[in-house]
Amino acid sequence: MTGGAQIGLAVEEVGTVIGLADGIAWVQGLPTAEVGEVLLGADGSRAWVFQLDERLIGCILLEQSGQMAAGLRMRRSGRRLALSCSEALLGRVIDPLGRPLDGGPSVPAGTPWPMEARSPAIIERDFVSRPFYTGNTIIDTLLPIGRGQRELLIGDDGTGKSALALDAVLHQHDQGVRCVLVLIGQRRTQVAETVAVLRARGALAHTTVVVSEAGSLAGLQYLAPFAGCALAESWMHAGHDTLIVYDDLGKHAQAYRELSLLLRRPPGREAYPGDIFYLHSRLLERSTQLSAALGGGSMTALPIVPTQLGEVASYIPTNLISITDGQVYLSSKLFAAGMRPAIDIATSVSRIGGKAQHPAVARECRRLRLDYLQFLELELFTRFGTRLDADMAARVAHGHLLQALFSQGRLQPRPVGVQMAWLVALNEGWLAAAPVAQWPALLDRLAEAAGVAGAAPALEAARGAWVSAVRGWLA
Repeated sequence: MTGGAQIGLAVEEVGTVIGLADGIAWVQGLPTAEVGEVLLGADGSRAWVFQLDERLIGCILLEQSGQMAAGLRMRRSGRRLALSCSEALLGRVIDPLGRPLDGGPSVPAGTPWPMEARSPAIIERDFVSRPFYTGNTIIDTLLPIGRGQRELLIGDDGTGKSALALDAVLHQHDQGVRCVLVLIGQRRTQVAETVAVLRARGALAHTTVVVSEAGSLAGLQYLAPFAGCALAESWMHAGHDTLIVYDDLGKHAQAYRELSLLLRRPPGREAYPGDIFYLHSRLLERSTQLSAALGGGSMTALPIVPTQLGEVASYIPTNLISITDGQVYLSSKLFAAGMRPAIDIATSVSRIGGKAQHPAVARECRRLRLDYLQFLELELFTRFGTRLDADMAARVAHGHLLQALFSQGRLQPRPVGVQMAWLVALNEGWLAAAPVAQWPALLDRLAEAAGVAGAAPALEAARGAWVSAVRGWLA
């Protein structure tokens, strides 16, 4: 004993870096290292054990100093990779390791939450029974989403998938939902534009943005969705309702493919490793509605995946379609035709959201989908100059009214009260009775009146109260 300190011998495993390339380090030694463990370098660098071979360890570099080179000593930390989660992350822009990217002060330490965690067991989950409002008329009426659901946004590049997800984030400002926006492999200008929109619209206060830019290492792009999921999961287990947007998982799959090829894993279909399905399933299975015994929190997921030339049967999109609870398909043909948002209602589906839709909204739009799909078929005949009888002409006119109702600009989320007012006016026939040229003005009048705080009846109110209110707004 010297000065209260005990002097003795400590045995510690030490490994040696024998190769570096493209954010990957090969380490020799450390026979008891585990997959997912963090290794510490003598120069302060950090690496994450990603693959165990017979003689070597394949690691993803998390932090790399200028002294990082072959021959560097690495030792085990005994810790798994985790994100420090706290309330202080709201309103911040961070990288997958929790380091701030917005020029603000460092984030105070919070509760470490593992990036790789098991999904909640069946007994820990509850039914998806509460509506999640995105602010988009088509989704909230025809493709309803429940809190705890996983709804895929799919379509070609440039069809508005990211804009649709951004609208959903903006709409949560008064819904009591915390948002995590994960941006994977995007250019810095795109990231800056997204953050500027969130800040200008006051949505950054309830949002955390996790960014892994296009120029970052493939390892960080791989970790980005797991970091965002860890943050949303920590809030969910604290009893909060959360929304997480993965933009996009196509780039995430490409980053995983790059890492796997660098680590010499055998390639499979389209050179992706054989466990690419398991990669996304274990990520998305963590989104759920927790039982009341665990706080009743929820995590709603909106993963985004691009297609090429509308081919939804390609490898990664079909994987995600089978994992999620439905998909919203955005069509390049509808986009080119001027439909905004370019949602293909015939191809899109929400498998469980109907159970969570408010009964009043479900009552008003129960025939909406069928009427619109019939209109799309009838419209084909009108393009060839086919003469229609009075009944068919009325259906076509009703379909054009629905198109006007569904049309919605970017960054213009609509409260559910506004959508309810439009549906009541539609079903009462007041909109159809007006000339076509007056439809936009009537819809704007209803939106302005129903959007005033306290002006619209509650959704639980009797339908007669809604009819009286809408009649007064249109008078």
